[in-house]
Amino acid sequence: MPLQSSALMQLAGGMLDKQQYRMLSEFRHAMAGFLQFSQQTTHAAGLTPAQYQMLLHLQGFPGRDWATISELAERMQASHPATAALVKRAQQIGLVTKQRGREDGRCVEIHATPHARELIARVAGSHADELARLRGVFAAATSIRPAKR
Repeated sequence: MPLQSSALMQLAGGMLDKQQYRMLSEFRHAMAGFLQFSQQTTHAAGLTPAQYQMLLHLQGFPGRDWATISELAERMQASHPATAALVKRAQQIGLVTKQRGREDGRCVEIHATPHARELIARVAGSHADELARLRGVFAAATSIRPAKR
């Protein structure tokens, strides 16, 4: 649903100049290129973008090397049923295992397999290299401060 004019005015924190619009445009262009790079890289490794995200969140989960389906769903900003289906498919192809919780038997821990950890290390390393290449564009966009009205 498109924003109404009054809603747009509430969002506007100030006016941007031509240079700031250009920096935002460059940022959006770089983001689109990064997402395309990400899709190509994940597919080349034999993963879907959703599988890559899931494995990345498993590897990067704070304080431990596993997560629950609810935690993955929250990290991926996806529904619980969609995440459960993703985990089930990933388990069927050997990317993850499920284990009963060590501390809470009601909990199911999702763990990346050694093969998945190898894949994620390679793909995430490529992503880190690409992000380093784009660092200047992202830094410029985050420095934009609109002029007050």
